[in-house]
Amino acid sequence: MRLPFLVAALFGVAFAAGSAQAAVKVQTVDYKQGDTVLEGWLVYDTAMHGKRPGVVIYPAYWGPSQHEKDVAEKLAKMGYVAFVADIYGKGIRPNTPQAAGAESAKYAKDNRPLMLERAQAAFDQLRNNKMVDTKKLAAIGYCFGGAPALDLARSGAPLVDTVTFHGSLTTPNPGADKIKGHVLALHGAADPIVNAQAVAAFEKEMTDGHVDWQVDLYGGVMHAFTDNVHPSSPAHGTQYNAEADRASWQAMTDLFKRTL
Repeated sequence: MRLPFLVAALFGVAFAAGSAQAAVKVQTVDYKQGDTVLEGWLVYDTAMHGKRPGVVIYPAYWGPSQHEKDVAEKLAKMGYVAFVADIYGKGIRPNTPQAAGAESAKYAKDNRPLMLERAQAAFDQLRNNKMVDTKKLAAIGYCFGGAPALDLARSGAPLVDTVTFHGSLTTPNPGADKIKGHVLALHGAADPIVNAQAVAAFEKEMTDGHVDWQVDLYGGVMHAFTDNVHPSSPAHGTQYNAEADRASWQAMTDLFKRTL
């Protein structure tokens, strides 16, 4: 008669232990680039101790959103300190594709130097954190976020890995020869926004710069294939793809396991 009580008690202990092991904290951080206030998220597991690798996450053209927060929480559970960057500025969060496109163009098209300064500010927030092992740093970028991630790498930042998911790949100022670490681009072969010509130009830049690079293409997959938060629009070239989302995440984590 006492067995059900014992089983319930043991289950409660196991559940509590599991909860302690997954004590992920999301901390909102205000920081600055020049006079501009930016707002990012620092995400880590409070149950872990000692220094650990750090990953800065550059968001898609929506700005910091639930998608990037989910990514950061997954990384924290895997043992990384994650920082979700803000390129636009605190409170600037476009809520339509048209507004997001216009906001991202201010940086990716019109002012790459400012975009790099914003990318650097986020990177500094990550690497200056006392929990982070500064010899094990990575940057990942989604959609528009591929541009600041890659430009940071092109600037010579001490990144072990730079990974893009359906990312903006090209630049008006090639600087691949300054890239210090590995570059992995995870891309939809049917992406009409960052198309095959853009991928080819990126591959040439990486090859000419003697970078340790790899491009993984997913057949029939469109832009924004990892984003299950914002609505898909196949008519405009964006569509979530669960299999490509899973495969690309696995490709990134495999790289991180080898190098970080």
